[in-house]
Amino acid sequence: MKIRVTSIFVQDQESALKFYTEKLGFVKKRDIPLENGDRWLTVVAKEEQDGPELLLEPLSGNHFGPAKTYQKALFDAGLPGAQFSVENVQEEYERLINLGVEFSVEPTKIGTAIFAVFNDTCGNNIQIVEIE
Repeated sequence: MKIRVTSIFVQDQESALKFYTEKLGFVKKRDIPLENGDRWLTVVAKEEQDGPELLLEPLSGNHFGPAKTYQKALFDAGLPGAQFSVENVQEEYERLINLGVEFSVEPTKIGTAIFAVFNDTCGNNIQIVEIE
């Protein structure tokens, strides 16, 4: 069994695509039109383009209401909706700060890990982590 696709809820797919590609450096993998103007829209890591895909799952229109409640509850509690691995949290933090990304948690060491949390502008807190 393998993880092929995982999803993150986003309030606007086009804004999410722009953030995840232009700020985070992911690459668009699939963009398939669906009903109601939605898309099966995935991104992948530039360094691992055949790896797991992140589906930018739309919360617009008549989508599953509890998902919107869940996303907002996670965000309001400061909990991450997703976690991404990075080689160096401090360097990635500085790179993203220079691109205007807003962090709610600056690089913090806990045990053998360093993490930071930022706002993806799409309704989610995202955690980046470096395991030493």
